[in-house]
Amino acid sequence: MYRNDTGTCSCNREVYHMTKKQKTLEIIRRLKEAYPDADCTLDYEEAWRLLVSVRLAAQCTDERVNQVVPALYKKFPDVNALAEAPVEEIEEIVRPCGLGKSKARDISACMKMLRDEYGSKVPEDFDALLKLPGVGRKSANLIMGDVFGKPAIVTDTHCIRLVNRMGLVDGIKEPKKVEMELWKLVPPEEGSDFCHRLVYHGREVCTARTKPHCDRCCLADICKKVGVEK
Repeated sequence: MYRNDTGTCSCNREVYHMTKKQKTLEIIRRLKEAYPDADCTLDYEEAWRLLVSVRLAAQCTDERVNQVVPALYKKFPDVNALAEAPVEEIEEIVRPCGLGKSKARDISACMKMLRDEYGSKVPEDFDALLKLPGVGRKSANLIMGDVFGKPAIVTDTHCIRLVNRMGLVDGIKEPKKVEMELWKLVPPEEGSDFCHRLVYHGREVCTARTKPHCDRCCLADICKKVGVEK
């Protein structure tokens, strides 16, 4: 994270009566400085693999998913192989990610649909992605942004927690509603990277399970600190 000579983040302190739009743009600017290389924390080489990983990441850490999927892809190296795999064999491999039975069923059904309806390719269409088994708005946005470079806002737990804490949204926890509010504030071309940077910031500074480290946060002077004990 970029800091000035005093050990604090180098930030513009002349912040007074910002609108939410102005604050959002300033937050985007500062997070770019703090995390210039932020990207998806799920490892993948092909679009279908990101679909698999993002399903496994539900109620599981990205780190754990990244540890589990190599064994899955070694045994089932492409869409067709995974589509034809017995659900029980998929479940056995992905069980460490939790919810193994339902995740295995969704992965199997999703790969079958890709094979049968899309020529084993991931569709470059948001509504088509939503029709795939196990794919919700968060997953579809991640695919659109990371794979296809399209405007996307991924409202994961870090995003929802941080934008509420910062005051960009007001007490909204439902992912779709948060997404709709952020579309009003975030320039389309910034959405995907902004959400990745929120993940990094949420893990390193604006933490969930411990008191956030406001003393070393580059957003401290413009954050509303909603829910943070003084």
